[in-house]
Amino acid sequence: MKSYKYIARDSSGQRKQGSRQAISSNDVLAYLREQGFTPISINEISADTKKSKRAQQHQKRIKSAELAALCWQLTTMVEGGIPITTALETISEDIENLQLQQILQQVLEKMQRGETFSDSISEFPKVFSRLSCAIILAGETGGDLPEALHRLAEHFDNRDKLAKKVKGAMAYPAFVFIFIVLIVIFIMTFIIPRFRTIFDQLGGALPAFTQAFMGFYDMLCHNLVYIISALLLIIILGVLTSKTKKGHYLFCRIALALPLLGKIFSQAFIAMFCKTMSILLASGVSVLEVLDILSVTTNNDIIKAAITQTRERVVEGSNISLSMAKSGFFPNMVVKMVHVGEESGSLSKVLERTSDYYERKVDSTITTVMALLEPIMIVTVGGIVLVVVLAHLNI
Repeated sequence: MKSYKYIARDSSGQRKQGSRQAISSNDVLAYLREQGFTPISINEISADTKKSKRAQQHQKRIKSAELAALCWQLTTMVEGGIPITTALETISEDIENLQLQQILQQVLEKMQRGETFSDSISEFPKVFSRLSCAIILAGETGGDLPEALHRLAEHFDNRDKLAKKVKGAMAYPAFVFIFIVLIVIFIMTFIIPRFRTIFDQLGGALPAFTQAFMGFYDMLCHNLVYIISALLLIIILGVLTSKTKKGHYLFCRIALALPLLGKIFSQAFIAMFCKTMSILLASGVSVLEVLDILSVTTNNDIIKAAITQTRERVVEGSNISLSMAKSGFFPNMVVKMVHVGEESGSLSKVLERTSDYYERKVDSTITTVMALLEPIMIVTVGGIVLVVVLAHLNI
């Protein structure tokens, strides 16, 4: 079987393009005529072209921002009265991400064969999660697909913004650490050896502080290979341990216990949890299904266990707020807000407000981290330079 790319026009004159596997171009031609299309061109896709496309698709993953843009476009077009199939076809022609373009074309083909939009996208779980499928299904069932697409677009937008905030908070400490390491390497490589030459030329006994400093420097230089090997071994053991069940659980606990950063992780998840739960409940998804979907939105075993335990208690007949309280993970404020939402019958709105509150807390915590790291970096670098200067001023 060979792969062919075709361009054709339908009975209304609209341009159609796609790819199809066939024994020869005549089979593709016959297929197009059966569909009522007028062929314009049929070209065989060479092996080099397919390899190039696969490489590009592998390198360029589908981002939340791209999915948000897709949903916003679909919302606008469907609200304007354009059929969902026509909207997908139009959007797929202008998408730069080849992988997303190919997926949309496959979704379109499935829908043209009679499948629903939710069923079609559910066959691509790596791109469209269970959450996406549940929101779209609820919109189709309730007859309000544009509103479902609108909520899904907001979800992808919020997820993208929150992810960027957390990545920014993690990137700055990493930059500070790398900067300090480079400063130490520069001093040990270019500064201290020159002082060693001066000490050797002067001769005589050196002050105790200078001797201790140079002894520490000599120890590092002579055992540098062993130190690097030990660090690499620790990293390899850490990676291997994280792949085991107990090891992964331990690393999850450490991640949440990290000073400031652990607080950012937990607050960011709470914000995402409340926002997602609000969107799903507003879309008409059941509470049990909502908790089931949320349990697979995180890789942290502790958080996942808390959501799973909450769901199990809800199944047993407990209310949501009490179930969340017994899990031991959710803050008291979230539990109380959920309780208020249950009592007032406005859980979706209350969760949305709670999410907004925790997003502001994430912003505040990140600001605090940035404010603390700047003086820490200055003091650390200054301390390193001060030690070097004192060690050589004592001679």
